[in-house]
Amino acid sequence: MKSRALLLTLMALLTTSAFAETPDPSFSLTATAKDFANYFPGQLANGYFSTMTAPRGTEGNLAYMVAFMDYAKDDASRPAAIPGWTEVDYSTGNSSAGHFWMNQVDLSPAVFQEYSQTLDLHDATLTTHYRYLDHGKATRVEVTTLVSQASPHLAATRVSFTPEFDGEVELSFALNTWAPYEPRFALGKITGEQMQEQVASRNMKLQAIPPATADRAPLWYHGDTHVLHSDGDTQDMTLSLDGRAEQGLRMAEAAAIELPAGLKPREATFYKSDYRLALNLRVSVRKGVTYTFTKYVAASRESWGGDADADMALAKAAREKGFESLLDAHKDAWHTLWQTDVRIDGDAKAQQIVHADLYYLLSNSTRDTAWPIGACAMTPGYLGHAFWDSDSWVFPALLLLHPQRAKSLVMFRSRTLPAAQQRASERHLQGAMYPWEADPQNGTEQTPHFAYVLGEREIHVNADIAIAQWQYYLASGDKAWLKQYGWPVIRNVAEFWASRATWNVAQKRYDILHVTSVDEDYNDVPNDTFTNVSAVRALEIATAAAGIVGEHADPHWTEVAKKMHVPFSAADSHHLDFDESVPHDIDSWGGSSLPMLSYPSLDFPMDAGLRRRDFDYAVSPIARSHHDPNSMGLAPMSIAAATLGDAAGASAWFDRNITANVIKPPFDVRTETANNNTGYFLTASAGLMQNIVYGFSGLRIQPDGLTQAYAPVLPSGWKSLTLKRVTWRGKLYDITVQRDAAGKVQLTRKAL
Repeated sequence: MKSRALLLTLMALLTTSAFAETPDPSFSLTATAKDFANYFPGQLANGYFSTMTAPRGTEGNLAYMVAFMDYAKDDASRPAAIPGWTEVDYSTGNSSAGHFWMNQVDLSPAVFQEYSQTLDLHDATLTTHYRYLDHGKATRVEVTTLVSQASPHLAATRVSFTPEFDGEVELSFALNTWAPYEPRFALGKITGEQMQEQVASRNMKLQAIPPATADRAPLWYHGDTHVLHSDGDTQDMTLSLDGRAEQGLRMAEAAAIELPAGLKPREATFYKSDYRLALNLRVSVRKGVTYTFTKYVAASRESWGGDADADMALAKAAREKGFESLLDAHKDAWHTLWQTDVRIDGDAKAQQIVHADLYYLLSNSTRDTAWPIGACAMTPGYLGHAFWDSDSWVFPALLLLHPQRAKSLVMFRSRTLPAAQQRASERHLQGAMYPWEADPQNGTEQTPHFAYVLGEREIHVNADIAIAQWQYYLASGDKAWLKQYGWPVIRNVAEFWASRATWNVAQKRYDILHVTSVDEDYNDVPNDTFTNVSAVRALEIATAAAGIVGEHADPHWTEVAKKMHVPFSAADSHHLDFDESVPHDIDSWGGSSLPMLSYPSLDFPMDAGLRRRDFDYAVSPIARSHHDPNSMGLAPMSIAAATLGDAAGASAWFDRNITANVIKPPFDVRTETANNNTGYFLTASAGLMQNIVYGFSGLRIQPDGLTQAYAPVLPSGWKSLTLKRVTWRGKLYDITVQRDAAGKVQLTRKAL
């Protein structure tokens, strides 16, 4: 009996162990050969530097570094592409048809057989498998690539080749030094008409090209990194370079190659051109033997790391420790991040999308820095500039889940306060006027000239910034931070609004004139409702913050806040999008900005009846429009519905954020709209997360705590929603929304 009991115990342990190691499918995104034609690249990144993915796993791909910008003459600033570090090319040598390199061969299921590529969101690795057929010679290939979360300067690619023949092969380990981008456009000075003419003159079009080229790709090209010095060593198997972005910061990269144990190349050469730095090897191979090569890469930029020598030391140290050591530390770091998670019981597709959105947010954020997040991550989308998206979309999504990463975003606004003060002074305004498109390194205004009106008039960004500063203080309870960092930003923003508002003598109210609405088709309106309400909130925050830090609150702030005009239709008893003198008659993608009044960080107070009338009014222009709502606008609609207790409406708008054609295969990259292919759109990823964290839960960050401001709701198919390891003022909680036995949705909190 004892032996039977022991056997059962061992079987139970084995079963438990096997179950624990079973991959969670919601973290796994896989491409097959069917995806060759519509492959939208994913991204590997750690917040500091990145690479894009490609189907073979061995290509040389575009790569970027945080706030590493090109400042070409007459242009807007743009992310400078750093030398691509992923390429490991392969050739089986000459054949009767010629000599071919694998990375240049057309993708075809007949050539890349038994193909699969998996982006593991939980481990943040890209693994690719296939059988490569090169004119009668077959080789099995396995590639694993990572950008280290544990050691931010490091990345690596491990490639295993198993030839099905005896003979000789060639390998090339390269750093791709991109040619200066042509043609360049003078986005800092040309008008909209001139821009359109110049695009047409180069036989280009402002339209998306499937599967992965954005409509504004002719304008949103990457900036240039110029190599100042480069070198390679065939004995030490290393490559290195120092470079500088066009009129920008210095950077460096180094690579150390690890060969299979005991392997001695028949030939090793160093290759250098204007566009490529490579170690080329000729190797004898035997049929059925697996040969594994690893390329360790280190990267740095001015104010983050050292030069090429320092990077070389890092890359060689990583090689000394081995790939498994780097991989294990990287996985551990990501697994620690994933301890904070959003878990959905009852909707596998939604769970997978949530994990993808969280993956891209975490991959492009840094903790305890003062760098923002571009609307399109570390890519040239929207030129890598920091918009209100960083403060009103991404920041709240991270605040409760990853507060140290959220803190970096508000610290960026503190760091760049002097630039915002200078902008205000140049316009004879008080305080600070933050840019519409801020350079992520120096905080200067970088809106292209043809859209300069947005930089002058879409000024709600200033209120968005102050609100984010206040939300960070409320969530952290850190008075010392508020006094040193948050308060100066909040005070300067209040001074801006007090000087920007105009006293209307006839109406005895304050107006804010000449404003671009959130719906940007209305680019010169008085009293944009979202702008005015946000300005009031910023002024109220400034008064409250002054009391906490022991500073003087200007009584004029309270006067302006109390007398600010908020457009309202007396006849229909609902708010208007902007001043009643402006007809709301443009068929635009924006529809109505009124749902933004329910956005969690603003949460404009109103009774349930008015909230319902506002919502119904907002739905009307969307229903009439021939435009699909973009993925940025779907989350506010769902959140607004949730504040009404309208679970069906909240669920329907949430589902559109998943089912609308804004999720691109195979790696669930989110685009801005179904048609423009503006990818890695973290704004909408963050909107979806806010939809869940605040919308469905009904939670709001308020002075008296993380409060249950609205009743929780759940989509009909969901059994429960759990926010795991939420941080509130230094303490951790699990927050669960679920149905009780009677079907009523309830929220519970569990301190950890």
